Amino acid sequence: MGRIRVSTIIDASPAAVWDEVRHIERHVDWMADAAEIRFTGVDRAGVGTTFDCITKVGPIRLTDKMIVTSWREQREMGVTHHGLVTGVGRFTLTRLRRDRTRFTWVERLTYPWWLGGPVGGFFGGFVLRRIWRRNLRVLKALVESGRNERPADA
Repeated sequence: MGRIRVSTIIDASPAAVWDEVRHIERHVDWMADAAEIRFTGVDRAGVGTTFDCITKVGPIRLTDKMIVTSWREQREMGVTHHGLVTGVGRFTLTRLRRDRTRFTWVERLTYPWWLGGPVGGFFGGFVLRRIWRRNLRVLKALVESGRNERPADA
């Protein structure tokens, strides 16, 4: 099982960061490895929400079946991954001084044998960490741009 952790500081309140992150369907806007998100149940938010995330990293494309396992407004979103890659993931938002937020993304993933199992997980962690750092730069830019402060019809 490989553990990956990335973090960034966003110049916005946890409420503003959460207002972006809580929209699961918009994760494709800031996650380069998330090609498409399709909800598989009626819920779009909260514990129990299920969705398929079409994940693409280089030549590897797979469907990551996910279930939201924790949902604490402005604090945390956790998921389980089911499919070829299994594991758990969690976003946490921590308020810092001057209305800043530390956004941390931690995943513990298990890779199938054909992706190298534990060895693949070790090397895959380097690749994913690099992609996810880029993802957090995009998330930071989206939130700091005030995307969610615009009127709905703009």
